[in-house]
Amino acid sequence: MTQSEPSEIQHDVMDPARAAALQAALGLEVTVAEGSPLPPFFHQLYFWSPQPPHRLGRDGHPRVGEGMIPDMGLPRRMWAGGRLQFHAPLLAGVPAERRSFVDSTETKMGRSGPLGFVILRHAIWQAGAVRVTEWQDLVYREDALGTAPEPPVARTDETDSRQVEFSTTLLFRYSALTFNGHRIHYDADYAKDVEGYEGLVVHGPLLAQHLMLFATELMGPLTQFLFRASSPLMHFQSATLCRNGDEFWVRGPDGRQCMLAIAQSE
Repeated sequence: MTQSEPSEIQHDVMDPARAAALQAALGLEVTVAEGSPLPPFFHQLYFWSPQPPHRLGRDGHPRVGEGMIPDMGLPRRMWAGGRLQFHAPLLAGVPAERRSFVDSTETKMGRSGPLGFVILRHAIWQAGAVRVTEWQDLVYREDALGTAPEPPVARTDETDSRQVEFSTTLLFRYSALTFNGHRIHYDADYAKDVEGYEGLVVHGPLLAQHLMLFATELMGPLTQFLFRASSPLMHFQSATLCRNGDEFWVRGPDGRQCMLAIAQSE
C-alpha cells in the first residue's frame, strides 16, 4: 500500500564537488559544476543520514527498528534492485528535498530460509517539482548457511559491450561518497567470515550506476530505468556491461548474470 505521508524528509544542497569526485573516481571526465545537470543516479551521493556508532548494526548500516525499516529479525541486508523515473534533471548546487516512504514490508519463506522484503520510495524535489522518483527493493535474510544457489547464466547476444574493472580503492571511495557503511564493501574479514562472501562485494548500486551511464551514452537521456541484482560480484572480478535493444546486463567473468536492467530514453 502506498503511503500519502512521508516517513522521512531530508534536505541537501547537492554539492557539485561531490558529483565531480564520483566522476573522477569512475575515471570519467569531470564536467559537473554549479548549476549543471547531474548524471543519472548521482543523487545517491546526497541526502546522507549519519548515525552515531551506538545506532549502527553489526554490518555498519543504521540499526533496523529505529528508523524507517522495521526489525524483522534477519541480519543480512541486500539492495536487490530498484526502479527509477527521471522526470527532469537534478541540478548541482541547487537545494533539493527528498521525501521517503515505506511502500511495503513483507516476510516470506524462500529456498534458503525466511526472507524480509522492504520497498522504499523516494521523491526528490527541486525548484518546486519532483525531478526523480525512485523505488528501492531491499531484502533481508539469515546468515549464510550451506551452498549458495546457482546463479543464472548471462546472455551472450549483446550488440554493445564494455569491460569494467573494480578495485578496493574504488569500493572505498564509492562507500565514502555515498556514506554507505556496509562492511561487505571494505572489511574483507567481515565479508568472508560473517556474511560468507569470497571477498569484498561490489556495490549493487555501483553496478547499476555503470549501466545507467552506459545506457545514457548509447540511448540519450533516460526517462526510466529498472534493475535487478541476481549474483554478487567480487572486487577482484572483472565484469562486462552488455546491451541489446533496451535490455542491459552485467556478465561476470565466469559467464554468470550479476544484474539485469531495462532502460527507456526520451
